Amino acid sequence: MTKNILRYVLALILFSKCGSDNDVIPIDKEPDLENPSNGVYSIPIVVHILHNDEPLGEGGNLSEARILKQIESLNNDYRKRQGTNGFNDHPDGTDAKVEFVLASQTPEGKQSNGIVRINMLDVDNPMESNSTFDYCAYYSYWNPEEYLNIWTVPYLELTDVFLGLGTGPETDLPGKDALAKGEPFQAEGVIINAGHFGESSLSTTYNLGRTLTHEVGHYLGLLHPWGLGDCDFNDYCADTPKVNVPVTSCTPAIGCDGEEIQVQNYMNWSPDDCMNMFTNDQAFRMHYVLENSPRRKTLLSSKGLQEPL
Repeated sequence: MTKNILRYVLALILFSKCGSDNDVIPIDKEPDLENPSNGVYSIPIVVHILHNDEPLGEGGNLSEARILKQIESLNNDYRKRQGTNGFNDHPDGTDAKVEFVLASQTPEGKQSNGIVRINMLDVDNPMESNSTFDYCAYYSYWNPEEYLNIWTVPYLELTDVFLGLGTGPETDLPGKDALAKGEPFQAEGVIINAGHFGESSLSTTYNLGRTLTHEVGHYLGLLHPWGLGDCDFNDYCADTPKVNVPVTSCTPAIGCDGEEIQVQNYMNWSPDDCMNMFTNDQAFRMHYVLENSPRRKTLLSSKGLQEPL
């Protein structure tokens, strides 16, 4: 227990390490979309289920039904689907036009359902002292140029202590130094505590699967609305009211300019049940990353989106 907690505390410190970046890169138009159908980006994902030899569907060895429900929830959030928890009627809320698809084939071209299960007890992992991303990637890691790697880790004892982590993209966007680095610094993708992956009956305010929505936002270049804690340079999105402290509640509050903050924004640390929006500027930022960033733009033509020959 102590070693696991230490590893995740170190990971959280790494994730929180920030620099400064005050140069603004203007995004004055919607980027041209390369692969989308009906103007929607499709991203292939692989979910690596790391478990401690639990039976299928128990503990960290999450059931396929729960995984599929989480991906459905993720798409509801990014597509602002009416009749779901991801819908909002906020004037600045938008359909982010990003969808996530479980990979149809492996990097070797074999048929896949986009789910990999690894019994951690069968593997002697030498990456214990490395970053949490490298540690997880040692068990299983698909080409990050073609897949969004998502790992679930079986540390249910850390529920509400460790929720998730996400690496940011390689980009020229302002605020990039506030995001965790990916390749070549460390393996890249998203890590989620199995207890916070998908909907669960756990007694926590983070039990509806919004941790993945949030961390994928970082993977696509979004910052927390409070950025580096500076009212002038926060998340570089003009339609998210300025705030300089973490937002952790659903209770309405006033930000830097006397404007009510967006407690419902997915990039806050608000409880899952009040999160339901990305803004137009946040969507533009994600689209810019998908069109320009290495290991993001290549996802759009990944063979993982296609059935194997």
